[in-house]
Amino acid sequence: MTGINPLPQIALGNGGPTIGRQGLGCMGMSEFYGDTDETEARATLDLALDLGVTMFDTADVYGMGENERFLARFIQAHRGRAVIATKFGYARTPEAPDDWSLDNRPEFIRRAAEGSLQRLGIEVIDLYYLHRRSSDVPLAESIGAMADLVAEGKVRALGLSAVSAEELREAHAVHPIAALQSEWSIFTRDIEAEIVPAAVDLGVTLIPYSPLGRGMLTGVAFAANLSAGDARSYFPRFSTENRAANMRLVAKIEEIAAGLGVTSAQVAIAWLYAKALELGANVSPIPGTRSRKRLKENVAAVSLTLDQAAMAELEPIALEVMGIAI
Repeated sequence: MTGINPLPQIALGNGGPTIGRQGLGCMGMSEFYGDTDETEARATLDLALDLGVTMFDTADVYGMGENERFLARFIQAHRGRAVIATKFGYARTPEAPDDWSLDNRPEFIRRAAEGSLQRLGIEVIDLYYLHRRSSDVPLAESIGAMADLVAEGKVRALGLSAVSAEELREAHAVHPIAALQSEWSIFTRDIEAEIVPAAVDLGVTLIPYSPLGRGMLTGVAFAANLSAGDARSYFPRFSTENRAANMRLVAKIEEIAAGLGVTSAQVAIAWLYAKALELGANVSPIPGTRSRKRLKENVAAVSLTLDQAAMAELEPIALEVMGIAI
């Protein structure tokens, strides 16, 4: 027994599959965030499903295919319950690991989808995202190619990642978009002005990534002690010149959390749900973790309600953050 109430479920987009109100970002299980304990990571996947987390987020670029391969056994074993979301768009391969160029051409999209299906060992991708937009290919062409995959039964629903409100509307006019994945947290709130209202208007579910600021919002101790080989050491917000200022902001969040008897990560997630409710948005954030302890902490935050005083205290923090989000 976990002692945590199972997650409520929501619809993905208009008429899409039902998913948990929180998903799981799986990128760090294979790359970027230091070494992974595979046994613990697999146990985290199993516990996630038990807690009502049903959407598992990956991409072909994570580990250059290794993250999809890592998830394959789990997805196949729980195909009736687990919703798999993956992405395409980066040209990076094991043969060219430093090639971060983008490719949105229809022929590339088809090859990418076939590759993901093969690595995952499944017949249909539940949610297929355009990972990043490449301006050298008309968006309608890319969405049209993705729509063809839906018509062929290889993809169930379409998603976009990190696009503008205008691009979301343009894509949705070609084929219904079920989900939009964008960074959204106490530290990163750019999407609230135009993108969130567009998603609400179109009935698109928002999938906030990095709701914990790539771990920074989990607490001062975590963000101050990144392991060797952790890519976050090169991110602007974790740089030496910005980290101290940002840690002071995290300390403020920890003070609020201490007063509530919870963690700063739980305050950050609860804030996101509260802000989404305020803006009328349907959300399923995807905090990433490889740890059962962190997973239980994150899922428990769904039941946490912040009062107006706490929300008011958290409101200006994003304006004080140092370093751009990437």
